[in-house]
Amino acid sequence: MIRIDLRIPLLFPLSTVRIGGVSGKKNSPVLDATSKAIIEQLQLDGRRSYAEIGKAVGLSEAAVRQRVQKLTDAGVMQIVAVTDPMRLGFSRQAMLGIRVSGDTRAVADALADMAEVDYVVLTAGSFDIMAEVVCEDDDRLIELLNQKIRAIDGVAATETFVYLQLKKQKYDWGTR
Repeated sequence: MIRIDLRIPLLFPLSTVRIGGVSGKKNSPVLDATSKAIIEQLQLDGRRSYAEIGKAVGLSEAAVRQRVQKLTDAGVMQIVAVTDPMRLGFSRQAMLGIRVSGDTRAVADALADMAEVDYVVLTAGSFDIMAEVVCEDDDRLIELLNQKIRAIDGVAATETFVYLQLKKQKYDWGTR
């Protein structure tokens, strides 16, 4: 199964973001109603043509194309295919809770550079960082934990939450 994923990242660029004539500072880009409508159209179907989106939101195909480019360039959204890792030969997924001594951002950056890591967030609570990993099997997960993640300067402790079954994965929650 291949699904189109329109992820709106949790972390936005630190520069001013100007989309649809409205600007936002730092981590809070402000989108106008038309940009939000375009995002919602793509969340429903990431393969929808710019012409179809234009009809739905009241813009020309060229204007939609330009807005989508601005949204992706600004890091507000990504348009990607979401796959089922199990069907692609990756039989082990896990969420890692990571405790850090020192700069959490440096550890998060090191994690983000690893091919096996597909999601990294800085958190408050029991863990400083949560990271999702996708591996071919348990041996690769052990190798990743012992040789790469625990070797990062500042990683104090890890806890691994192995996924047994994926019950829900949605990305069409809109822009609210």
